[in-house]
Amino acid sequence: MRRYIVASSVLLLLAAWWVTAPSGFSESKLPDHVPDAVAGERIFWAGGCASCHARPVNGKRAKGPDKLLLGGGMELESPYGVFRVPNISPHADGIGGWSMLEFVNAMQQGVSPTGKHYYPSFPYTSYAKAATSDVMDLKAYLDTLPEIAGHSEDHSLSFPWSVRRGIGAWKRLYLDAAPVKVSTAGDPLVERGRELVEGLGHCGECHTPRGRSGGLLDDRWLGGAASPEGKGRIPNITPGGESIASWTVGDIAYYLESGFTPEFDTVGGTMVAVQENMAHLTSADREAIAAYLKSVPAID
Repeated sequence: MRRYIVASSVLLLLAAWWVTAPSGFSESKLPDHVPDAVAGERIFWAGGCASCHARPVNGKRAKGPDKLLLGGGMELESPYGVFRVPNISPHADGIGGWSMLEFVNAMQQGVSPTGKHYYPSFPYTSYAKAATSDVMDLKAYLDTLPEIAGHSEDHSLSFPWSVRRGIGAWKRLYLDAAPVKVSTAGDPLVERGRELVEGLGHCGECHTPRGRSGGLLDDRWLGGAASPEGKGRIPNITPGGESIASWTVGDIAYYLESGFTPEFDTVGGTMVAVQENMAHLTSADREAIAAYLKSVPAID
């Protein structure tokens, strides 16, 4: 009996080790694409990279040209502990020495160049839904930005969240490149908006509630959620929510461009940084985002 228990325990440990192992793309996964830094600037703003990775100035979010100084250092409070945002500038302390494959694996598989899992405070489960060619363009753009020296401190997480290996099991449940909501209308504008909202813009990371294990609840997609930082609530942005239920596609697009609502109110809170990012996109991109938001199932 003792031998049976020991053997079973060993098998369970081996199975757990296999299930939680980091796994990334191979070189053959990369598309035949020449990275374009100009196109990558659009991806940079759509992805909100500056909102988290720009080095804080006097304890506040960076503004203006400082948004391109991606030295990291911001602290993100969460129920699991404090996550600290890393340097992603092209300096050696950031991503300066990374290959294209290493960058794509980080963005879309949540695996570091050293083969470790990234915590999903980095929204790679959303970026997994983006086109890999867009991710490659993003790296080309990041490589043109100023080099910033310095490393952020490690995360401060409580047990069991401090066991990074366990993220491998979590990924098997929640890392999926398939669309959340597939347009049945065959509308190219809505489909373009889907890629921006579900993938690059990672809107669901804040606007969708999470289960106990921290994964997004797709049946409540964009239906509003508690703030990831523990204060306040992120609004419902489906056609059934108070926030934009009565807004037209044009109203939403104008809000993303200007920060003004149809009621002549102004954007506030953490949405300020998001709106500032969206203002850098094309009018066609903002219209596509608006069209997608009006097409998703309404959540009361």
